[in-house]
Amino acid sequence: MIIAIDGPAASGKSTVARALARRIGAHYLDTGAMYRAVALAALQRGVPLADEHAVATLAGTLSIEFIHADDSPIPTAVLLDNADITTAIRTPAVDDAVSAVARMPEVRAAMVAQQRRIAAEANAIVLEGRDIGTVVFPHAEVKVFLTASAGERARRRHAEMTGRGHSVDEDTVRSGLQRRDHADSSREAAPLTAAEDAVMLDTTGLSVTEVVDAVAALVERVTP
Repeated sequence: MIIAIDGPAASGKSTVARALARRIGAHYLDTGAMYRAVALAALQRGVPLADEHAVATLAGTLSIEFIHADDSPIPTAVLLDNADITTAIRTPAVDDAVSAVARMPEVRAAMVAQQRRIAAEANAIVLEGRDIGTVVFPHAEVKVFLTASAGERARRRHAEMTGRGHSVDEDTVRSGLQRRDHADSSREAAPLTAAEDAVMLDTTGLSVTEVVDAVAALVERVTP
C-alpha cells in the first residue's frame, strides 16, 4: 500500500507521515530529504545552482540512502555517499537552496526513479512531499493534501529551526516560506498542487494526533 501525503512547507507533512507510519507499521520515506541532499551536495562541492545541467549531472552520481536501525519504520539517518547528512540537510542554507534544485526536471527524474525503487521494496509505505500523489505515485491507494494558515506554518517552522539551534526571527521565516511556496507552485516540473482525488485537510489548530487519526481512518477504509 502507498500512502501519499503532499502539501506546502511546514504544513505538517513530515510530522504526520512519521506518526502515521509508526501507527500502522509502514515504512516512511521523506522525499524532500532527497532533494535536500542534492542541494547540500551542490553547496558543498561548489556546483552553481544556476547551472541546471551541472546540478542534474551531480544528482545522477549521488548515492542517497535511508538507514532504518533495529527495523524502525522511521529512518534513523540519511546518508549521502556514505556520509551522515541527517542534520546537515536541515540548515537555513539548504532551505534557501532546495527549491531551485527541486524544480529541475532532470533532478526530479533521478529522484523519482529512486523513490519508486524504494517504495517497491516495502509492503506498505508512507511518502510525503509536493508531488507524490500527482507525479510519483498517481495511483496511490490513499492521497492526502495538508494545508495550514501562513501564520501557523511560520510558527511551526520557526520553532523547528530554533529548536535546532538556528538564530532566525519569525518574520524572516515567514518570508522564506512565501518564497518557497511561489517557487514550488510555479515551477514547470511537477509543481505543488493537490491531486484531484486527494483528501484536503487543513491542520491549523489541530493536534498531530487529530491529523493522524483522520489520515489513519482513510487508510482503514481501503485496507482489505
